[in-house]
Amino acid sequence: MMQTDNRDLKSSILSMILIAGTIFILDQLTKSLIVREFYLGQRSEIMSFFNLVHVRNYGAAFSFLSDAGGWQRWFLTGVSGVASIVMIYWINFAKDEKVIARLSLMIILGGALGNFYDRLVLGYVIDFLDFHWSGIHFPAFNIADMAITIGAVLFIMDNLFLSSKKGS
Repeated sequence: MMQTDNRDLKSSILSMILIAGTIFILDQLTKSLIVREFYLGQRSEIMSFFNLVHVRNYGAAFSFLSDAGGWQRWFLTGVSGVASIVMIYWINFAKDEKVIARLSLMIILGGALGNFYDRLVLGYVIDFLDFHWSGIHFPAFNIADMAITIGAVLFIMDNLFLSSKKGS
């Protein structure tokens, strides 16, 4: 029994590293590409509703707290760090049958670590995906933000709809 539990934990850790690590690396590579190819503030139209841009977000989602005076860097870095630790705990101790919940947390973790790294090292998050319609721009975002959003939607769907159908 102990041997099986140990293998399950190793498998869970390996899955977490592969999924979260892939998202983290993809996020950092795309941000690096934008920084290398675009000057700060540069915008390039890709489609009539989508631009690539190079912007810095000193705050949280939708630039919340971006002009708070600097304290938000460490606050948001701390929140990201604590959230990452909590997700690692949940991933490793979630029931085996909670596959979608575990997967969603791994996806969120990869995104959280991407933005955590930016805040810790740079003091801001690099955003570059700019969608717009009729002159209205959605706040720019990045791969990490997409992962956090997709993971959160999966987590909510699993807990509201899928888990209740299984009787969990």
